[in-house]
Amino acid sequence: MTAGTRVEVWRGKNESSSALIRRFTRRAQDLALVREVRDRRYWARTRSKNVMHKRALISKTRREAYNELVKLGKIDPAAKLTRKGAKH
Repeated sequence: MTAGTRVEVWRGKNESSSALIRRFTRRAQDLALVREVRDRRYWARTRSKNVMHKRALISKTRREAYNELVKLGKIDPAAKLTRKGAKH
């Protein structure tokens, strides 16, 4: 959210509170404030190219090891994969 962004609404003479809230909500949506705040909710820092490359190499070696075990018949690919300690 930009530092200068504010949503301000004034209540009209014969305006109900629900109409005022509806007008405020509409104005906030027009400024895309809600969407921007939701996008920032789970913001994560972007990783460097080196870190992404290392993670890609690790996953590639894991995938190759898994495929090798499948080829040797030590793992059934149709079996359900579970994590260690996970309950069925």
